[in-house]
Amino acid sequence: MTASSQKILVTGAAGFIGSRVAALLREQGCDVTGLDSFNDAYDVRLKEWRWAQLEKLGGIRLHRLDLTDVDGLKRLFEKNAQDRSGSAPFDAVVNLAARAGVRASVENPAVYVSANVSGSLNLLEMSHQFGVKKFVLASTSSLYGKDHPTPYREDMNTDRQLSPYAATKKAAEAMAYTYHFLYGIDVSVLRYFTVYGPAGRPDMTPLRFTQRIREGRPIIVFGDGSQSRDFTYVDDIARGTIAALRPVGYEAFNLGSDQPLKLSEMINLVEELTGQKAKIEYRPWHPADMKATWADISKARKILDWSPRTTFREGLGKLVQWYDENRSWACEIDTD
Repeated sequence: MTASSQKILVTGAAGFIGSRVAALLREQGCDVTGLDSFNDAYDVRLKEWRWAQLEKLGGIRLHRLDLTDVDGLKRLFEKNAQDRSGSAPFDAVVNLAARAGVRASVENPAVYVSANVSGSLNLLEMSHQFGVKKFVLASTSSLYGKDHPTPYREDMNTDRQLSPYAATKKAAEAMAYTYHFLYGIDVSVLRYFTVYGPAGRPDMTPLRFTQRIREGRPIIVFGDGSQSRDFTYVDDIARGTIAALRPVGYEAFNLGSDQPLKLSEMINLVEELTGQKAKIEYRPWHPADMKATWADISKARKILDWSPRTTFREGLGKLVQWYDENRSWACEIDTD
């Protein structure tokens, strides 16, 4: 079965990555069902903007549904199974719904367990009960912790997470393997590295710094700015996610740019693109933060035939352009 003929369920469809995955799948001719809970983890106007872009595409069935609503999930799977005369309701489930963010998980770990562990378990169980054969799980580079040399490889130990967020993603990976082992579900685990782009998450530095520099507000830098991140453009991530729909058994893949950038360098580029100087306030280093992330993407290149195409300058330029086009409301987004 080709990707363009598949019926795909995308969770977190109003999310940063999920909305782009749903859009690209639809553009490729897939039959897409999207769901999102519209939780208040950050300004819901971003989710509403992304949702509106999907509605403009047409042909995507959108549902407001939380993954912890087991009865609601079952009704959704049953309805789609009936529509397909009793066969599997979906050819694949792409689980991008999650509570994301390192620091916020330290403050409120319970909601992360609910969304990232219980939510993933519910989807895996529905997939098992209704015969869905393919499951793509969004994970994170945060699993690698602080004790490994860079770049990070998928076969490195991931037993020492630094935050509840990373721990819940590790738990979801383990649960996905269990369902692969017990029931033969084909699973692709995707460890994303610092995704950025238009309409991104406001807790991430690219959007937060763009907004604050453009509006003349101070930016907060934890540490001295020497920490580095493997910034990866959202459309590259979406392409990699779709590539992971192919059968692999059970495999984890890093999706990153393979070109880490220091935070100070990112600030300099935002200054250049906006033509404005940053006002920087330095704060002590946060213990849950990683000093560096850097993806070894050779496995994804080989098995998924995937590699990033967007340079950081190009991608950040698109983010700045999006911000300026939506500045009337984007300037009000809480980026603390």
